[in-house]
Amino acid sequence: MSTNSTLDRVDADISASWETIDAMVEGFFQLLPKMVIAAVVFIVFMLVARTIRTVIARTQFGDGNAQLSLVLSRIVYWVLLVIGTFVALTVVLPSLTPAQLISTLGIGGLAIGFAFKDIFQNLFAGILILIRQPFKIGDEIESGDYEGRVEMIETRATFIRTFDGERVIIPNSQIYSDPIRVTTAYPERRSEYQVGIGYGDDIATAKTVMIEAVKGVEGVLAEPPPAILVWSLDASWITLKARWWTEANQSRSTKTRSDVIEAIAGALTKAGIDMPFDTQVVLFHDQTEETDGDRSKQREGWPSRPDADPRPDRMVDAMRERAANRNKG
Repeated sequence: MSTNSTLDRVDADISASWETIDAMVEGFFQLLPKMVIAAVVFIVFMLVARTIRTVIARTQFGDGNAQLSLVLSRIVYWVLLVIGTFVALTVVLPSLTPAQLISTLGIGGLAIGFAFKDIFQNLFAGILILIRQPFKIGDEIESGDYEGRVEMIETRATFIRTFDGERVIIPNSQIYSDPIRVTTAYPERRSEYQVGIGYGDDIATAKTVMIEAVKGVEGVLAEPPPAILVWSLDASWITLKARWWTEANQSRSTKTRSDVIEAIAGALTKAGIDMPFDTQVVLFHDQTEETDGDRSKQREGWPSRPDADPRPDRMVDAMRERAANRNKG
């Protein structure tokens, strides 16, 4: 190939490139007025969005839910910005119709939906929580293994401060779908504690002593009144259950519970009412068939007594003997 033909080809390539660049520059200047108009349109939408966001953020919904106002203002702001972007694009590219934008947005939205499924779930759950208000900032809630006071409700998660002074961030989708306990939903909270008394003690006397002790504790509400219930007959004691009401606040409820237990223990001890330990009897068997059931013989670790009743002792007889001795004393 000759040198002249090579130079001619290089000149032709350079000329074509310059023509392409010239066309691009010319097209840019042709689009420049439309781009300026599109920028103005977008700025107008942005200013309108900011104004509406400010108005909604200052608006009180329901009982003054400022958090809901803030979330709605942000959503409206971004929706208006997206609409302004689409309008600006149609100004610059008139051939881009709304139908094409919607179809493109639909395909892209499907892909985005799969990619950010968890984020959208938390977003919608957060909005529903803010609208329905199953709990509010300052409430004490229990969700899963966590319990504490609600500090903040955002569109993605709810922030709680545990009673140990830790912050826990719980996704809103979990809070909305799983059971949740709102311990401060009502102004009062009921607490209870079980106490065992001896079978030889008088139940009515024990109930009177316990109810007076509970009523004397600071923090126990007079209405609803406290109560003492006979709950069960266990192996070594009679179980009484004390019930009382306090304010729903966790710290107040915990302190009152401690004071009530201390007051009950002191009152029962002062009244001479027994609070028995769990009793276990260990029997050592060294009996034979001939001596089985004969208390005068060596049986189950007991020493042999020639004058003993050959019949085994019954528990009810022992209880009656104890009661008789108590009455004599």
